[in-house]
Amino acid sequence: MSWFMMSRSFQRLAMASVLAGASLVLAIGPAQAGNKPATPSKPAKTVPVRLLSLNDFHGNLEPPTGSSGRMVDETGATVDAGGAAYAATHLKQLSDKNTLKVAQGDLIGASPLISAAYHDEPSVEFLGKVGVTASAVGNHEFDEGYAELKRIMNGGCHPVDGCSPAGKWKGADFSYLGANVIFKRPARGAEKQALEALGGSNSSLLLSLLKGYGIPALPPVAIRWMNGVPVGFIGLVTQTTPNIVTSEGIKDLEFIDEVKAANVASKLLQIVGVKAQVVLVHEGDQVTAGQSPDACSAQPGAGNRIATQVDAEVDMILSGHSHQAYLCTVADPKGGTRLYSQGGSFGRVITKVDFQVDVKTRDVVRSSVVADNQVVTRTVTPDPEIATFVQTWKDRVATVANRPIGRITADITNTAVASGESPLGNLIADGQLAATKTGGNAQIALMNPGGVRASLTYAGSPAGEGDGVVTYGEAFTVQPFNNLMQVVTLTGAQLKTVLEQQFVGGPNAQAFTKILQPSSNFTYTYSASAPWGSKVSEMKIDGVAVTDTQTIRVAANNFLVGGGDAFLAFKDGTDLWSGPLDIDAFAAYFAANPSITPPVPNHITVVP
Repeated sequence: MSWFMMSRSFQRLAMASVLAGASLVLAIGPAQAGNKPATPSKPAKTVPVRLLSLNDFHGNLEPPTGSSGRMVDETGATVDAGGAAYAATHLKQLSDKNTLKVAQGDLIGASPLISAAYHDEPSVEFLGKVGVTASAVGNHEFDEGYAELKRIMNGGCHPVDGCSPAGKWKGADFSYLGANVIFKRPARGAEKQALEALGGSNSSLLLSLLKGYGIPALPPVAIRWMNGVPVGFIGLVTQTTPNIVTSEGIKDLEFIDEVKAANVASKLLQIVGVKAQVVLVHEGDQVTAGQSPDACSAQPGAGNRIATQVDAEVDMILSGHSHQAYLCTVADPKGGTRLYSQGGSFGRVITKVDFQVDVKTRDVVRSSVVADNQVVTRTVTPDPEIATFVQTWKDRVATVANRPIGRITADITNTAVASGESPLGNLIADGQLAATKTGGNAQIALMNPGGVRASLTYAGSPAGEGDGVVTYGEAFTVQPFNNLMQVVTLTGAQLKTVLEQQFVGGPNAQAFTKILQPSSNFTYTYSASAPWGSKVSEMKIDGVAVTDTQTIRVAANNFLVGGGDAFLAFKDGTDLWSGPLDIDAFAAYFAANPSITPPVPNHITVVP
């Protein structure tokens, strides 16, 4: 939605408010005190609102397995949790006539094959079926680029793969929001159109906002009416998105500071009289392990910064991204208190928030806010409509998912050893090297550890064909991103810089150590105590020492080659060559090596 279209929506809101006899706020005034107590002689009239929220669903239509399918509940017990049909039942049980359903991003992307094979259309349809009305975008909504996100939002068949078995995609039934996603180079006249659309005395106000902000690439806000009062939702995504998605797909976008964008969006809501404001943000914090989902176990970080710094007019912060569950109360910039929460991941937790809105001020009575993280247990009867829906898509993808691609002799895990490499990471890198030697002339391969999403188990999944058999569906679960394999030329010195960028302390501000998974023919040593820039030494390819001046053809997925995960030195590579998808390279390696023994992760030597 352009600024012009968004402004027209504000006009429609204003007209609706006038017809309802509401008093519009057409200028920015002092923030209302959301938790101001009513006078005993004349109590304020309030109306109830309930929010039910999900975050980081990641296309988990089927119940997730392993640790991803378990959750610590309020009693401290670990229980099986998640699955679309179970989530639908819980949402129905928790809903009443006062309910709005929202989400905090990463609803799609890094998804199981049942959803990913159809570009996550099944998951977006499911979320519409259960009544989600608005969601922040997450970083994974950009996995296939901005253009694909717009298709998911607005409809149409995939430009390469065409329509799914369900026919032409009709678009999402809910609003995707991203107030801090702006165009680097907005279309000519966009600002003028926005001003003309609002018109009147507010043009100068909007102009002042635009000058310090930019032209949004996505709707910044959504306004929903409940019990005669408007509730405004502001969507935000982590500003680190450019570091964790493929750069080509977002080349025209800028991801600005979340607090700055939220404050502008809050003022826009105030312009049209929306005082009850909720931030849906795809950014969050880590927690102390093993805590109740209702505990305030969040360790202050990027999410807490947003929750405490956004405008005091914002009444609550519902977060995502870190896949944790917590319920906290934080202070806003004016000393008031507000909710800061998150609901785990993969559809395992629904955050329920009940509150009252003062009819006269249209603001949230913050003292009335009560939140509860409800675990999506599997002890309820799965919703029959959604169960049938999921089974339909499972049947559609079964032929592909259950196809055997090879065998393993034992579990091959993505668990890192002390050096940071893992058996499965090495195996994937070996497969990538094999797939890029012909055509790309690759000499080594490097795999990002965050892209190895699950282990391969000897027993296999319930869909497997027997012990040791690896199916395409299991392989896809390991690598669900459909990244493109690429090869670039780096000098030995540039390759060393790439490896230095694995560690905290460099100019790219790596948040934590991320050890790239090397192909078996590449070895090196790093020192844990050496200063940044001097950590890596003794690089060898096939046992031959690497010099600073020699050129090396390095294979990696397009996420890394584009500088993802703060490996910006990859962008210095030359002579770019593109090859197969990473999942196809993995499957081809199994085809060439029908029985695979777990690699020994001993290619990196660590010294003090």
